[in-house]
Amino acid sequence: MSQMRESPILRRRMNHLPCDIVLNILGKLPVKSVIRLRRVCKFWDSLITTPSFISTHLNRNNNNNKDNGNDYIIHMASWKARRLVSSHLSKSPPKTSICTVAFDRTFDKISDIEIPFDFTSDCTQMVGSCNGLLCLADSNNVIYLWNPSVRKFKKLPHTCLENLNRVTLGFAYCSENNDYKVVRTSRSTFLSPSEIEMYTLSSDSWRRVEISVTTDVWFSKDLLSPSPLVSGALHWITETSIVAFDVNSEKFRRLALPDVSIYGQQLQRTCIASLRGKLAFIAKLAFIGQSSFQYFIWVMTDYGVVESWNKLFVVPFERLACWVRLTDYGSLMVGYRNDPFGRQGLKYALIDTETLQEKKDPDIRHPSFIASFMESLVLLDGTNVESY
Repeated sequence: MSQMRESPILRRRMNHLPCDIVLNILGKLPVKSVIRLRRVCKFWDSLITTPSFISTHLNRNNNNNKDNGNDYIIHMASWKARRLVSSHLSKSPPKTSICTVAFDRTFDKISDIEIPFDFTSDCTQMVGSCNGLLCLADSNNVIYLWNPSVRKFKKLPHTCLENLNRVTLGFAYCSENNDYKVVRTSRSTFLSPSEIEMYTLSSDSWRRVEISVTTDVWFSKDLLSPSPLVSGALHWITETSIVAFDVNSEKFRRLALPDVSIYGQQLQRTCIASLRGKLAFIAKLAFIGQSSFQYFIWVMTDYGVVESWNKLFVVPFERLACWVRLTDYGSLMVGYRNDPFGRQGLKYALIDTETLQEKKDPDIRHPSFIASFMESLVLLDGTNVESY
């Protein structure tokens, strides 16, 4: 890193500033400003790259974003979108090498960010986003952690399992020890039990994790719906329940699904998600012979208590919906077709689940991975990381 030449006067003034005042000032600045100030002097650079300062800056940013309502999302066109547009010669396939940062309430684009590394497969996914740190993976089990705010990334080491088949992934922040974890499940055959391994950023290595629930667990592989992180646990939906993995205690548990049988009609499960920090379950009711749906959204208001499942929203949609995602803010993103043969491709609508107000043609063009996003200094002090 190039160093700026310091004048004797500037050096004396900086040396007269108490360390706590310097930290207080730096902690209130945006990420880009903090990164630039690393070049002022070696002392400031050493302060900025300490784990304690990175954590303090992150907590202040989180609080400021909540107070100001400045929440953001990041989305990346999925590999499945390539298949959807391949038959429409007039449309160019999406670039999975680009992520887009946008406002979470409107999806209005702020900026495009090019992914700085190459995958070994076009089948890529956004595993998750925690505190500005993104986890991306491909179908060849190559995984990267990437913080675009500090322009750093790292490739994760190879698995500790013998074979990887029918893989599912989850990405989480562990608050108890300020660490980041990637959880990977693998199942060699439909009849064999799942094997679990976990990567921790602090150790930069994988290790096996014992699954404490019964061995017939089948981890659903929905590549367009990252495993939601709620109440310190990652979640996967199975045929009969939700499986939760507490990233602090490293224990699995089952959570019951809400009772949807009371509606007298078969509801189609869509996905699970995080809704304002609560676990949400989305189901769809299709009306036979009609191109219309109703989306039912349940929220577990008291985490872990089955009786606290509460149906909060019913969202009607009078078109042929093909793709649905729920954002943490509470917006339902729907991809739909205007014609039954799909010649026109997908169109999109953003629906506020509380007011049912609909924004047509939001700034998204393909089925995409969608996650919350913020700027942070995470990975700035990391080992074995690459800069660009």
